[in-house]
Amino acid sequence: MKDAAFGALLAIQFLTRLPVPLACPWTPATRRWAARAYPLVGLLVGTLVAIAGSLLQGLLPPPLLALALLSLWVALTGGLHLDGLMDLADALGSNTPLERRWAIMKDAQVGSFAVLALVFHLAWKGALLWALLAAGASPWWLVPVIVLGRLGAVGLLVAVPAARGEGLAHAWQQSLTRRDLVLAAVIPLALSAWVPGGAWLALGLAAFIIVYGLAVRRAFGGINGDIVGAAIEGGELWLLLIAWSWWSFAMA
Repeated sequence: MKDAAFGALLAIQFLTRLPVPLACPWTPATRRWAARAYPLVGLLVGTLVAIAGSLLQGLLPPPLLALALLSLWVALTGGLHLDGLMDLADALGSNTPLERRWAIMKDAQVGSFAVLALVFHLAWKGALLWALLAAGASPWWLVPVIVLGRLGAVGLLVAVPAARGEGLAHAWQQSLTRRDLVLAAVIPLALSAWVPGGAWLALGLAAFIIVYGLAVRRAFGGINGDIVGAAIEGGELWLLLIAWSWWSFAMA
């Protein structure tokens, strides 16, 4: 139980900016539990965003409500996954050989492709949030989106090898098996079964991770921490599109 508790706290430390006043041990056991807790962290973040949305709904028009929720969403995660998205965009946009792409991804400087990716990603995310709220969806629809986004990261860590024998992604993978993915999936899949249209979200996530995993393996030979972070952001955007499509057409 101690390993499970430390693992959950590690997951909060890695995926959010929420304060954790404990020094958690970094061991194979705590890493396994941390990966299993990724969706639980998504549940925490999603619940906080949904509560804020419920309190502000009716007080703010949909565009301002969408902007407020997106701002809180980014603040809770500290933009950690956006950083991965930006690094990946710079590397891919460079159109250079593999070793140069890896060097660009590690470079702390921000290039034009990173800025463009950030701007358009947040614009699309905000617009889809606005459209979802304007269509009459509850802010609680964001909970399965955020939960499943983190499950996608676990799926990527388990299914796609690290490109190099170093870094956080490689360290995580040394402790993970398919059993950890199954355990991590219990709550997200139960939530998807309970939420109307949740099955489409789960299927959409699976399709995204398969396509994304194949693409990054071809482009980089595998994954690293930035690629996993970008997968969370890309998965959330894709799931928001599915949620809006389902709500707009199935509920019309």
